[in-house]
Amino acid sequence: MEGLRKSFGQKPVLDGIDLSVAPGESLVIVGPSGTGKSVLLKHLIGLIRPDAGKVFVDGQDLWALDAVQQNELRKKFGMSFQEGALFDSMSVFDNVAFPLRRSGRKPSEVRARVEECLELVQLPGIGNKRPAELSGGMRRRVGFARAIAHQPEILLFDEPNTGLDPIMTAVIAEVILGIRQQLRPTIVTITHHMQSARRIGDRLALLFGGHILFQAPPEEFMKSSDPAVRQFVEGQAEGPLTAESELGTRHVLWEAR
Repeated sequence: MEGLRKSFGQKPVLDGIDLSVAPGESLVIVGPSGTGKSVLLKHLIGLIRPDAGKVFVDGQDLWALDAVQQNELRKKFGMSFQEGALFDSMSVFDNVAFPLRRSGRKPSEVRARVEECLELVQLPGIGNKRPAELSGGMRRRVGFARAIAHQPEILLFDEPNTGLDPIMTAVIAEVILGIRQQLRPTIVTITHHMQSARRIGDRLALLFGGHILFQAPPEEFMKSSDPAVRQFVEGQAEGPLTAESELGTRHVLWEAR
């Protein structure tokens, strides 16, 4: 992302984001609710068009491509949305099979791949169930299985831990680590859960006020003395993240190297 800007009405959400993710890297974006983390994620896959700036995927400017070329580029991505975003009218099997069938795979190939993906997310043998029969954590993992079904190079996880208990949150982190070990994708994750962020991320980036305020490897991030990082990590009520007016001039990217 270069100079990425996006406003909704009079409210700027992204205000000149410069951020890159290396092939095979796992980047975790954290920040308070309502700061545009999911908006940023949707820009990466081209679901939202920026007001200004550019998004490059493997060196290609996403919005300089025509619709056919954009769709080809999007095939590099798999995305798991909040709450799983499953089709309630379909079985688990059909949910995971959906992107495979659209690509014209043979039924035998589809079945083998669906079973492989459900195994990878620790949910073997549930293909006949409906989403309504599943717990929240299971629905998230079915969403993961669908996202990896076509073996994407880039995976986007939007709030995979929201609303889950600590045990299931730990399971979700283990599943993401297992996916990474098996598929070796580039991963960008949005989460509020710092323990998970530390486990799955090579680098953590704090988004607030339309800017990346700080980014560093997990241990450096957690030990940082930056006031915004300390407030977020420690869950403090008072600090720069609750004094938005003070952040209006804070446009410098601090990056630990």
